[in-house]
Amino acid sequence: MLNVYLDHAATTPLDPRVLEAMLPYLKENFGNPSSFHSVGKDAKDALDDAREAMAKILHVRADELLFTSGGTESDNLAVLGFCRANQSHGKHLVVTAFEHHAVIEAALHLEKKEGFEVTYLSPDHDGMISLEQVMAAIRPDTIFVSVMYANNEIGTIQPIGEIGNAIQKHRKQNPNTMPCLQPGNFQFPVFHTDACQATGALDLDVEKLHVDLMTINGSKMYGPKGVGALYVRRGVKIQPLQFGGSQEKGIRPGTENVAGIIGMAKALEIAQGERVAESQRLTVLRDMLIAGIRERVPKVRLNGHATKRLPNNVNISFMDIEGEAFILYLDASGIYASTGSACTSTTLDPSHVILALGLPYEVAHGSVRFSLGHATTDADIAYVLDTIPPLVEKLRALSPVRVDPKYYV
Repeated sequence: MLNVYLDHAATTPLDPRVLEAMLPYLKENFGNPSSFHSVGKDAKDALDDAREAMAKILHVRADELLFTSGGTESDNLAVLGFCRANQSHGKHLVVTAFEHHAVIEAALHLEKKEGFEVTYLSPDHDGMISLEQVMAAIRPDTIFVSVMYANNEIGTIQPIGEIGNAIQKHRKQNPNTMPCLQPGNFQFPVFHTDACQATGALDLDVEKLHVDLMTINGSKMYGPKGVGALYVRRGVKIQPLQFGGSQEKGIRPGTENVAGIIGMAKALEIAQGERVAESQRLTVLRDMLIAGIRERVPKVRLNGHATKRLPNNVNISFMDIEGEAFILYLDASGIYASTGSACTSTTLDPSHVILALGLPYEVAHGSVRFSLGHATTDADIAYVLDTIPPLVEKLRALSPVRVDPKYYV
């Protein structure tokens, strides 16, 4: 029996090159970067170097990067921190209905508890959001728009650069829009994208994406867990969510995770440097897995766009079975996959992403996400394809569920 890890969308193993970069700051170079002595200064210098390195890759200014504890905090800071700081200019948000829960739940909180209005954009059946949808939803009181760069469950890649460019043009054509911070410096709405899943596969050049806020984290790109970053375009006003120190310009107080930040910077450098070659390799394996499942297993549906998707993402609904039971059977066979986002895997609720595609609960409950990674090989895919059919057949024999054939693809 092989051990095949196909849950890289949940988290990735630490790259040895990243660990090597981190080790000195977990051992001898342990200083607090806020300390005034030389030990602290060494840590501060390393922190500044990591910030500069990331800024160069993203094509942003170093002072436009805030370090956080991960993607969830960065998303919360973008949604809550921005909207609270700018609510005097409008209380309307536009977000997609299949954003990560860190965006969705923050928007829901603003809607239910703080008097904001939220427009939720539904994707089409292929999991795509159109430019026309976004622009049609913008109102005079819209201050914030969020569209995920690449979806964490179905892997669809949205036209972020196109949307961002249109929003920038909209701001120029509406000069009476209230400025965000400094008069004449910035205008509404701002555009945020959660790029956590995109880091290893897509270009993160902020100027090409035309975004004002962008979330990334370390654990999705073979870096450490517990560290992330939020890009905040200069001039955009953000309110802190916690208090207690002057770190990160007072917006994200607390002693910085120096080793984690250095690891994230190294991981980003490696991911962006190797993304083209690795994406080509993974696309071949991804398509091999999709084709193999369709050939060997009847009554399945590929969730998300067939080609406008991350090179490592395969999300399949296996009709007439429960996805959670299937995951347990796969685990017993040494195959490690997911029914959706790792952040919600402790619940039995169906995927909100699959439901947002207009599919019924039975299809959502049968969805399984296979996310490939650096260690995935042809042999791994062959083993998975040999293992899946008998398991599905066994579960279908036990299941009372029968999905309408119109949902098969």
